[in-house]
Amino acid sequence: MRPRKRAARMLPRVKSWPEPDLEAPRLLAFVGYKVGMTHAIIVDNRPGSMTYGQERAVPVTVVETPPVIPLGARFYTYGAAGELKTLTEVWTEPPRELEAWRKIPTVSVDPRKNEHRSRELLEQVDRIAQVSVLAATQPRLAGGLSKKVPDILEIRVWGGSVLDRVNYSLSVLGKPIAVTDVFSPGQYVDVIGVTKGKGFQGVIRRFGVRELPRWHKHRKGSRRIGARSPAIGALSTAPQPGQMGFHRRTEFNKWILSIGDNGYEVTPSGGFPHYGIVRSMYVLLMGSAFGPPKRPLVLRWPVRPPAKAVLEPPRIVHISLESKQ
Repeated sequence: MRPRKRAARMLPRVKSWPEPDLEAPRLLAFVGYKVGMTHAIIVDNRPGSMTYGQERAVPVTVVETPPVIPLGARFYTYGAAGELKTLTEVWTEPPRELEAWRKIPTVSVDPRKNEHRSRELLEQVDRIAQVSVLAATQPRLAGGLSKKVPDILEIRVWGGSVLDRVNYSLSVLGKPIAVTDVFSPGQYVDVIGVTKGKGFQGVIRRFGVRELPRWHKHRKGSRRIGARSPAIGALSTAPQPGQMGFHRRTEFNKWILSIGDNGYEVTPSGGFPHYGIVRSMYVLLMGSAFGPPKRPLVLRWPVRPPAKAVLEPPRIVHISLESKQ
């Protein structure tokens, strides 16, 4: 999978957004922090499955999702060439407990100027092509994080009419938004983030290239590429040593099994390794998710949802709380 280079930022930007059929405006993404993995026993409710109606053990990933606070609203319009360009922005004074000054300089908010911009927006609704909010996370509320610097992500607002989106984005400024306001159990989401970094590696580990026989003139090296690359110039598809891991990746259609606000329901005895205790709201995803513990992950509405998907969450019979130490 390409590009095989280090990610530009720990919290990646979302490059594409879906357009689901929503009656009311809402955010299309949420930011959480990976906690760890455990296993659960669920009752399979997918019609056509070989284990339909039976109990089965599945691996699950816990993602802690403290509420986010929108600090600003950004409105886009179309340029002369059809590209998106910023029309205007409306910011609010960050709450003191958020400590947003650690991430961005202090924003001087003039209430009169914001009121004037809001009136202008309502008069120029026909020019607005896209509405987004700049949401900041609250890492201090997470149980396993020691950092205070919030992560800020631009999240698209979708649903209803353009006027509804404008009013919604202005109404949520400075107010916490929970993950239940964005997703619901049984829904499918895309996970965007940065994988675990493994440093500079050779072709054997990086691409799984077969090592040359040991008896073949070992002074020439048994781990070299040799004749597998042309003499004039190596092709881009030829295995080469280089960076492995710490790549920006996207996993599609992860099933949300449960959303809860009591972290002790999923925290094993002794806490999760390298993380600790889940203290705020959490999302339980079926399967694995890339990245080490404490890595920020973006949960987005699916851009290509499965055609035959069960949008009802399965019944969870048991969640393993055995020690992972």
